[in-house]
Amino acid sequence: MKFIVKLFPEITIKSPPVRKRFIKQLRKNIRKIIKRADEHIDVTGLWDYIEVTTSSNDAVVVAEVGDLLSHIPGVCYWLQVADYPIADMDDILEKALAVYTEELSGKTFCVRCQRSGKHSFSSVDVERYIGGGLNQKTKAAGVSLSNPDITVRIEIKQDRYFLIKQRREGLGGYPLGTQEPVLSLISGGFDSTVSSFLTMKRGIRTHFCFFNLGGHAHELAVKEVAYYLWSRFGSSHAVRFVTVPFESVVHEILENVDNAQMGVVLKRMMLRAATDIAKEMGLTALVTGEAVAQVASQTLTNLAVIDSVTDHLVLRPLATMDKQDIINLAAKIGTEQFVHNIPEYCAVVSKKPTTCARQDRIAAKEAKFDFGILKEAVNNRKIVFVNDIIADDLTREHVKVVSDLGKDDVVVDIRHPDEENIKPLIIPDRELLHIPFYQLLTKFSELDKQKHYVLYCEKGVMSQLHAMHLKDEGYENVSVYKPAVISNTKGAF
Repeated sequence: MKFIVKLFPEITIKSPPVRKRFIKQLRKNIRKIIKRADEHIDVTGLWDYIEVTTSSNDAVVVAEVGDLLSHIPGVCYWLQVADYPIADMDDILEKALAVYTEELSGKTFCVRCQRSGKHSFSSVDVERYIGGGLNQKTKAAGVSLSNPDITVRIEIKQDRYFLIKQRREGLGGYPLGTQEPVLSLISGGFDSTVSSFLTMKRGIRTHFCFFNLGGHAHELAVKEVAYYLWSRFGSSHAVRFVTVPFESVVHEILENVDNAQMGVVLKRMMLRAATDIAKEMGLTALVTGEAVAQVASQTLTNLAVIDSVTDHLVLRPLATMDKQDIINLAAKIGTEQFVHNIPEYCAVVSKKPTTCARQDRIAAKEAKFDFGILKEAVNNRKIVFVNDIIADDLTREHVKVVSDLGKDDVVVDIRHPDEENIKPLIIPDRELLHIPFYQLLTKFSELDKQKHYVLYCEKGVMSQLHAMHLKDEGYENVSVYKPAVISNTKGAF
């Protein structure tokens, strides 16, 4: 099956050398990601679009490739097409009848043609001829140019033409890796997850920095959402997850800083620590989820005082966004439910926080702070690649992984509903629950505590992360199911 990938429009207005570099990077990213679904995928790049050809027309493979293409930065939209060499209009009509006859039955339609190259006919000629032929030779309800049930799309490129079977939107943005990398301060909340997504969408390789205020359970919860963001939108590039133990820093602030100044001081300490880590990693910019005036510490005056402790550029993708817009975007990209399962661990909450911090007053308060504690926190940081976080955490929390199910084991499919629809899990004569990973922590408490549950996801990564999280919450009746072969209704995978 062939897919035509259309470039994000801003790529097409770049200078020729930059445009070629961006297309080359996008082609490389697509090839790396799509190999998950099809090891023998063929990706070729042209000046204004990229062709992706699968080695199989299996419905499961085609659906998975389409889903992956929809989440790759740099893709404006993609078309699933049937590809033919140009002969004449009768040939186009014959091929269109083969593709659309069944779909048009009882439906109104119109034909839209885009054409490039020199031909003896115009785009309007194609639309009229093919539209008339389809109307006569199918059981369509008729032609409707203004509000059709189905639009038959044809693209003609030089000596080839494409009949478009499906069109889906992509992420847009720039190909990941075309911009310099950054370090994103992620807490697991709405703001930091959405800001991290937006930098990834803009083509920025985004590493994660987490300041741990709530112990291992807090860390695991944030790792879950970081892994999700990376695997869904950025897995073409390896990124690091940095954990900085910050409980002692918070304690020092509580002991030595006036209540009204604590929020600003905490943010300054985080920026100092993140700057030191970014320098060691060779990163020149930091990312935060702050939006102007959303909370007291985020007034323009306070942000200026916070930023004064770093010589690094601080990017704030959400600076002018409304909170509801941020929440809506979190829901759209799939991080909203994660947030509901991550409690607010920060103990530095001022009763009457300052909204107009003064540099001299903050500096005077920080003079009492033992910066050796901050340095120790940075020195004790832990850095792992996001794709290796399972191996790292299993050294602290063992989770049993089984390939064969016990007699009374209940399988819990925790995959995203879209993934589940593409590859439905079928295990005959077995109780099977469907609880998406983002609802698992909430729903698990409602399950029968006398039963044993085995979590399933295709790669086994999210299931192990969530199993560890559940064990941290005190649930011992959980393990992970990682079979050698699984069956589904559309074929084997």
